[in-house]
Amino acid sequence: MTNRLKITFLLGIFMMIFSSNMMNAQLKPGDLVDGIAAVIGNEIVLESDVTEQMNYGKQQGASNTDKCEFLENLISNKLLVYEAKKDTLIENRSAAIKEQANQKYRQLLSQFPDEKTLLAAYKFRNAYEMKNAIEKIDTDQYYGQAKYQRVTDKADVTPNEVTDFYNLYKMQLPQVKDEVTLAQIMMYPKLTEAHKQDLINRLKKIKQDIAGGETFESQARIYSEDEGSASNGGLYKNINKGQMVKPFEAAALNLQENEISDPIESEFGYHIIQLVKRSGKVYDARHILLKATPTDDEMKTAKAKLDSIRGLILEGKITFKDAAFKFSDDKRTKFNAGIIPGADGSDKIERESIPGTISYELAGLNKGDITTAFDEEENRRKVVKIIKLDDVIPAHQITLETDFSRIKQMALNKKKNEMVEKFVNSKLPTTFISIDGRYDNCNFKANWKKDAIKK
Repeated sequence: MTNRLKITFLLGIFMMIFSSNMMNAQLKPGDLVDGIAAVIGNEIVLESDVTEQMNYGKQQGASNTDKCEFLENLISNKLLVYEAKKDTLIENRSAAIKEQANQKYRQLLSQFPDEKTLLAAYKFRNAYEMKNAIEKIDTDQYYGQAKYQRVTDKADVTPNEVTDFYNLYKMQLPQVKDEVTLAQIMMYPKLTEAHKQDLINRLKKIKQDIAGGETFESQARIYSEDEGSASNGGLYKNINKGQMVKPFEAAALNLQENEISDPIESEFGYHIIQLVKRSGKVYDARHILLKATPTDDEMKTAKAKLDSIRGLILEGKITFKDAAFKFSDDKRTKFNAGIIPGADGSDKIERESIPGTISYELAGLNKGDITTAFDEEENRRKVVKIIKLDDVIPAHQITLETDFSRIKQMALNKKKNEMVEKFVNSKLPTTFISIDGRYDNCNFKANWKKDAIKK
C-alpha cells in the first residue's frame, strides 16, 4: 500500500514540513547556494525545502528518495496555503502568528545560557532570521491545515465503504504491533494554605516594589516563572479574547490600561497582571507568574489520596470510570472513563511508544490491574497518577472484526486525500505556477506544467 493510505495526503506531510527539525536546514560547505524550486501564486518553495524534506523523510525511515515526489508534495501544500489566504472564511491570524513566533523564540531562548548559544545551536545568523523562520513555519501550518479542513469538512464513509476499502487493500494493510488500552486518574497535588499564602505575599511584595518605582518589566525578568514571557518582561501581545485561561483573562480585562491586578490564581499558579493596552477583542498584557510547584510533603499527600481511591476501586466500592469522572483533574480523559487516547485518536496505544515512566509502572501488570500512585511531569507541572491496564492487544494482522475503527479512519483518510487532490487539480488552470527547469524531467501526478498558468 502506498504511504498515502497510511497517512493523509497533506496533513501527514504537514507534520513533516513543520517539524522543529526543519529549522536545522542550513547550507553546508560545498552545498549549492539556495534557489527557488517552484512558485505557486505568490508562495515560494525553496530548493532547500525539497532537500530538507528528503533528509527528514530518510530520518523517519521513508524508503522513497524521489526528489520529484517531495517537490510535488510541497507544491500541493503551498497551493493550499495560497488558496487559504484568499478564503474569507479563514481568519487572518498574521499578527497572532507573529507574536506566537516571538513567544516560541523566547521559550527556546530560556533553555540556553544566552542568545549566541541558541543561534549557534540552530545554525541561524541572528534572532531576526530565526524568528522569521519560525513565523513562516507557523503561518504555512495554520493556513494549510485550515484549508485542508475546509476542503474535507464534509468527508464521511459508510460501513459499506469501509468494508470495500478493506477488501481492496487488506493484503497491503500493515500488521498491528503490540498495543494496550490505558485509563488514568490524574491529580494536581494541592498546595497547603500556608504555601498558597506565601506565593500571594511574594506577589504582593513585588507589586509594592513596582509601586515604589521598579518597573513591571524588570520584576518580571527577575521573578516570573513563565518561560514564554519572563525574558520579554512578562509581555504577551495581540492576545485574542478566549485565548488565555479564564482567571487570567477575567482579571486582565477588568483592569484599566497600566493598572496592575491583585494576585490571582489559575491552573498554572499565581499571577499579577498589568493590562498594557486593549483594542476591541485584542489586548496586550504583562504578567508575573509564580508556579504552584508542590513540595515533597504535598506530593506525598496527593499520592496517599490516589492510593486510597485505588483501594476503593479494588474493593468494588466505586468503578474506575466513576472515580475518573469524580476525582481526575485531566479534562481530556475524565469524561471518557479515564481512557488515554492513542496517537491516531483511537483508544489503542503501541506498547513501544509508551513513555519510560509509565512503561516502568506497567511492568509486570496484567489486564485489569491498576498501578499504585506515582508522580510524573506533564506540561511542565508535577502531577500524580494511577493507571489501569484496561486491555492488552497482541500483535496481529488487521481485520474488520478487531480493527473496524482503525480501518474506517484509513478509508476516511483516503476519501479526504481524493477530495484534496480534486480541489488542487481544479485550481491548476487559474493558478500561476512556475517550476524550475531542474525538474523538467519529473513525471508529476498532477499536470502542474501542462494546465497551470506559466510565465
